[in-house]
Parts: sequence; structure tokens; C-alpha cells
Amino acid sequence: MIRSAKPSDVPAIHAMIRELADYERAPQEAKATEEQLREALFGAHPAVFALIAEEAGGAGEPAGPVGFALWFRNFSTWTGTHGVYLEDLYVTPRARGGGHGKALLAELARICVERGYARFEWSVLDWNEPAIGFYAAIGAEAMDEWTVRRLSGEPLRALAAQAMGTAVTSDFLSEATSLSN
Repeated sequence: MIRSAKPSDVPAIHAMIRELADYERAPQEAKATEEQLREALFGAHPAVFALIAEEAGGAGEPAGPVGFALWFRNFSTWTGTHGVYLEDLYVTPRARGGGHGKALLAELARICVERGYARFEWSVLDWNEPAIGFYAAIGAEAMDEWTVRRLSGEPLRALAAQAMGTAVTSDFLSEATSLSN
């Protein structure tokens, strides 16, 4: 079963994010707290959304989350429409092969079609052959001509300093550093 996440799902989502970071060989980079996730997903102005995959428990009752998809709206200037960007898709190892990943993607595709969004996009690590094969099997097109770029840490702060002028105080840098960690 696929459903929208509820505030009570935040601990499970947080735990699965940590598992995903381990799988992607970057556990040290998963710094988000449960509080940050709760605010992002359920605060006054949510900017991200999550779907939960659940397995049925005994007597048809849900057994709890076994996967999630965390997404946000993006916008294409070329199509003039919003789209969905899938930040994370994860299914616990014990539940893989049960159709949960495909069901999460299908629900996001349904949201796109229902809302008139033109694109549904995500990134995948180039070494993650099982995921690449899975995405190809559902018809996802590789965008091989495009390369992702990222600014974070000191390069992000240095570029921001240019917008603020040359007088960047150490207090600002300290605060920016604590926000990025």
C-alpha cells in the first residue's frame, strides 16, 4: 500500500534515510535530524513531500513502513509547467522485490499526470546497476548529456560572500557553517 506520509512516520523516514546513506557509501553525509524532516514535511510551509510504502500485517492491518519516496516540485522553463523531482527512493532490503519501489514511482507518476506536470526526474549513482536496470525497465530515459553540479560547504559560502560584498564577517561564516552541518 502507498500513502502520504504522516508526522508519525518521521522516525521511520529518518531511519531509512540513514540506511540509504549507508547503501550509497556516504553515511557521514546524512546529517538531517528528525526535527528538520518534520519541519520540512509538515511545517507551516512544507517544501517537500513524502510517500510511504507499507506491507500488510496480520488481518490486513499495515505492518509499517518498508519504503519511502521524498519529492518536491520543480519547474521547467521549457515546458512552462511544474514537475516532480524525486530526491530519495528507498525500500528496505527485506521488502525489495515486493513491488514497493515500482508502486512508489507509479504513484508519483500519477501525481504528475493528475496535476498536469510535464516531467518526473531523479538522479541515480552511476555504479548502482540494480537501480539503473530497474529505471530502464520502466522506461526512464538516461539524460547522459547532462551533468549534475553542486555547490556546498566552503565554495557555497565563498560565492555567497560575493553577493554580499567583500565584508563577510567571521560571525556570518560561523553561522553559515553551522546551518550547513
